[in-house]
Amino acid sequence: MSHAVLIAHLRELLRGGSAHTTFADAVKGFPVERAGVRPEGLPYSAWELVEHIRLAQNDVLRFSQEPDYVSPEFPAGYWPSSPAPRNEAEWNQSVKAIHDDLAAFERLLDRRADQLEKPFPWGQGQTLLREALLIADHNSYHIGQLVLVRRLLGAWSE
Repeated sequence: MSHAVLIAHLRELLRGGSAHTTFADAVKGFPVERAGVRPEGLPYSAWELVEHIRLAQNDVLRFSQEPDYVSPEFPAGYWPSSPAPRNEAEWNQSVKAIHDDLAAFERLLDRRADQLEKPFPWGQGQTLLREALLIADHNSYHIGQLVLVRRLLGAWSE
């Protein structure tokens, strides 16, 4: 398989769709005033999931770009300190950052297409291919949870 074909498949996987709801669809029209509500029986709100996606994806992006990058403390550094955003602007900023960081990661894939399987000189054997799959897998899992929160809040129509 050529690198171009593999990159195309990775882009499709990272963006979602196909067999999964996209992040854009999962947050589209979300009632931000309910972003901090934890549905009964669940340990997280929509805000906590969105921020977790943002924080984790940004960590993978920065790790993949910067040899001297230091990841946040786990697990505290990967979750927001509050179940709700301060306001709609904070929600919108987080959603935008997720889109922006994903686009930056895709540009990284383009720039290093011939190095997908080459371990980073830093880290513990991670490759750009592994990090792309990690983002896709992690985001997909939490986007599914976000859809569940929306359903339990009565804020999802399909």
